[in-house]
Amino acid sequence: MKAYHIHVEGIVQGVGFRPFVYRIAHEHDLRGYVKNLGDAGVEIVVEGKEEKVKAFLRDLREKAPPLARVERINVKEIPFQGFDRFYIEKSSNGGGGGDSIIPPDVSICDDCLRELFDPTDKRYMYPFIVCTNCGPRFTIIEDLPYDRVNTTMREFDMCDYCESEYRDPLNRRYHAEPVCCPVCGPSYRLYTNDGKEITGDPLKKAAELIDKGYIVAIKGIGGIHIACDATNEEVVKELRRRILRPQQPFAIMAKDLETVESFAIVSDVEREELTSYRKPIVALRKKEPFPLPEALAPGLPTIGVMLPYAGTHYILFHYSKSPVYVMTSANYPGMPMVIDNDRAFEELKDLADYFLLHNRKILNRTDDSVIRFVDGKRAVIRRSRGFVPLPIDIPFEYSGLAVGAELMNAFGMIKGSRVYPSQYIGNTSKVEVLEFMRSAIAHFKKILRIKGFDLVVADLHPLYNTTKLAMEIAEEENAEFIQVQHHYAHIASVMAENNLDEIVGIAVDGVGYGSDGNTWGGEVLYLSYEDVERLAHISYYPLPGGDLASYYPLRALVGILSKLYGVEEVKEIIERHCPKAVENLRYGKVEFNVILNQLAREINVGYASSTGRVLDAMAVLLNVAYRRTYEGEPAMKLEGIAFKGKNDLGFSIPIEGEELKVEELFEQVLESKANPADIAYSVHLALGRAFGEVAVEKAKEFGVKNIGISGGVAYNELIVKTIRKIVEGNGLRFYSTYEVPRGDNGTNVGQAFLGGLYLEGYLSKEDLIL
Repeated sequence: MKAYHIHVEGIVQGVGFRPFVYRIAHEHDLRGYVKNLGDAGVEIVVEGKEEKVKAFLRDLREKAPPLARVERINVKEIPFQGFDRFYIEKSSNGGGGGDSIIPPDVSICDDCLRELFDPTDKRYMYPFIVCTNCGPRFTIIEDLPYDRVNTTMREFDMCDYCESEYRDPLNRRYHAEPVCCPVCGPSYRLYTNDGKEITGDPLKKAAELIDKGYIVAIKGIGGIHIACDATNEEVVKELRRRILRPQQPFAIMAKDLETVESFAIVSDVEREELTSYRKPIVALRKKEPFPLPEALAPGLPTIGVMLPYAGTHYILFHYSKSPVYVMTSANYPGMPMVIDNDRAFEELKDLADYFLLHNRKILNRTDDSVIRFVDGKRAVIRRSRGFVPLPIDIPFEYSGLAVGAELMNAFGMIKGSRVYPSQYIGNTSKVEVLEFMRSAIAHFKKILRIKGFDLVVADLHPLYNTTKLAMEIAEEENAEFIQVQHHYAHIASVMAENNLDEIVGIAVDGVGYGSDGNTWGGEVLYLSYEDVERLAHISYYPLPGGDLASYYPLRALVGILSKLYGVEEVKEIIERHCPKAVENLRYGKVEFNVILNQLAREINVGYASSTGRVLDAMAVLLNVAYRRTYEGEPAMKLEGIAFKGKNDLGFSIPIEGEELKVEELFEQVLESKANPADIAYSVHLALGRAFGEVAVEKAKEFGVKNIGISGGVAYNELIVKTIRKIVEGNGLRFYSTYEVPRGDNGTNVGQAFLGGLYLEGYLSKEDLIL
């Protein structure tokens, strides 16, 4: 007889791992125990015949529960103790020395879904039905170990029936911490927007109200959504008016996959993502003609779709005549999603007609994740529900905080050799969002058992709120503080996810503070463990009014054209080709003349190499979009037009020294007589060719085999695909990120990676900002 101590690390809490160990131990006639160690993983002691122990270890690795992720198993022989049975021991906190991973929130499983609609089941039509394989995790957890007492479910005492399942190691709900039923668990109530409760079945009545054209606030797993009938164009327009989002696409939730396929084109990989345990929003190509209201995603070829992921959603659709709902986060632009019942009535009373609210607290606000497939590969736009707090591995060990960017923010907390990216935080230029970020940082620090930081990393921009917050935290923690250039972080995130030691990176996005004080965003960079170099970039062009150009892209167009023509000629070009752009300025012709005067006298004029602003400017010139009402709007609408193009007009961007002369692309467009779709298509191909050719040339010069792309423009299908073909056609390897967001939501991972390079002595502070 042999005895072994086994230590398992990974995602082994809240996923049914201990009952799984209990079952396979019994199957192999072993004795001993299994114990949850909180942040230190799971401890197992087994005694029995050696061949039985070997079979047990094989099953431990190969047959783990679907949500578990076994990352390390350490086995050590110990003296035989003579246990009389195998049992599950009470959890301990593990002493803070381990590296256990908290599981993310998981969509309802098939077993629970069957029970939900079984009239003979105790949880028939009960929206909070869960088991160890599904349900909320991160959104309800306050501390480790992941036991009910450390979650918001501690406010609900289990009834005898639920407790009998919870205590039975052979039951699917054994130690399912959110387990409950209609007798003992949370419940929904339906209210008018002035707080009066409506009697009757709250979910059935809410579904009926949505069918009648009302707008309903619905509290879910990670926050409150605003829902309405997505097939009703008038109510969709009314929601736009109330929520102050004139153009921003709404996420929609469809009853089932068959419904999705009635209005969108779904590839195999998109279908797999839609139906995964994450159930994210996936941006799908609209079918033509599009049978749903155009007001759902105005001017875009795509629509963001998700499937039901909680019992609540399935029940609503069961009672509803509409197969598709708008399901968008309950917040006004730039503000955090509302999670509290009291605040819902205060903040959303002018937005929703009715409120469907439950009485379980949401501890960790978590938006829906958003995915797009680019060139056949997953590109995460917003990494939140279903992903967080799963970590990203890096090849450096330290304790730290990477605060990320200002917009689309998520921070990353570093423990050991892992970065734990936070849920989506948002626009930290807003005080409310910055406070949300502060509380989320404190929570991550608590659940990860981090006592202090060695290093705090921030963006180079001196005026970002995140930079100021990082400096404060570094001082409080007595930690080192460093700043890293925005686009270096973008490319470093590609290195981190793909475990690369050097890369020629193409960083293409809207704006990032450059080390020369200009606005960067069209960069070719070299990054390695020992060097950071800016190799090439879009030639600088004037931005009259600076940041105003991101909202009124006519400013960028005027700036680019001014490199080719005099001010009077620029005025004539704008009045001839896109006069409506002038009308869409806040102060019309008066403002247009001020812009021209700014250029002529070089007053309040910044300079940029931004790819995003180039695309925005082209959107104006082609009369596709004149204002930005949400992040990336003009460029996204330009891409939508480009998808309709069929002919490559052979546009090119000359490369002189280290500069891509994009202004000459505009000259070619002005001379073209082709239709806007072909022009837009050709513009994208020209940008892709220019970046691809420069990157290949520099990679060969440096002897580098890896080329990668990141930044907000790395979600652009035509540009990315064109670059990849050029890179691979030259025998080089092409990379991007598929777990880490390519936009600013993912810069925290790159910051963490560069922080590791700094602490290990590979790069200096100066290297990271020059």
